[in-house]
Amino acid sequence: MLVDTYDVLKSGVPNAIKVFDELKAKGHKPMGIRIDSGDLQYLSVEAKKLFEEAGYTDLSYTASNDLDEYTIASLKSSGAAINSWGVGTKLITSAESPSLGGVYKLAGSYDGDTLVPKIKVSEEPEKINNPGFKKVVRIYNEDNMAEADLIMLHDEKIDTNKPLTIFDPTYTWKHITFHNYTIKELQKPLFKNGECKYVSKSVNEVKKYVNDQFNTLWDAYKRFSNHKKYKVDLSDKLWTLKSDLLDSKKRL
Repeated sequence: MLVDTYDVLKSGVPNAIKVFDELKAKGHKPMGIRIDSGDLQYLSVEAKKLFEEAGYTDLSYTASNDLDEYTIASLKSSGAAINSWGVGTKLITSAESPSLGGVYKLAGSYDGDTLVPKIKVSEEPEKINNPGFKKVVRIYNEDNMAEADLIMLHDEKIDTNKPLTIFDPTYTWKHITFHNYTIKELQKPLFKNGECKYVSKSVNEVKKYVNDQFNTLWDAYKRFSNHKKYKVDLSDKLWTLKSDLLDSKKRL
């Protein structure tokens, strides 16, 4: 029930209690309220006090009003009595980047049956594409926590019985070696030879998968500010191919 149409504490909540009493008398279970404006922290705490004084101790307190992850984190840390979040506008619209720019860049072309790697040179290093036909693998430690993603050429193999050393593709002196680790290829084929290979998952299956993957990330990567940068590196073979192609462009 929305309780902020007029005055939350003087009108909305008292009238909600009356309605809840009537519903309860008829055998129905009141579910909760929603606050969509005002000081959500203060109003939720005070509203909960009034409801609990009236005997309603297990209600859902939903907040809305242009919420995003930062507002929610702030409300939680300030002790708001909110246990349900109505996120709409900022879920479907990116306020920070309302338009998505995308560019297709040629990574290779076929000469007969042979794929010839291609590269697009740019003055901005981050806009230089990685050449060739590639795949992405995720590296997990012995506790099944994600440590890094590695972009590789599609025909490369990793022997997990041997140590694996990866390095930053820009700051190449930064490297790390894994000993007890597992890997997982992240890409899945959607279509192959014109045939759909992907089987759609249910909403609950998707939710479980997202939660499971999210839980493999260290908390240091999930902070809203001053978060640690997750490693996304290139395999030695791919980095060498890219460097060779860039060097060949310099000689032109």
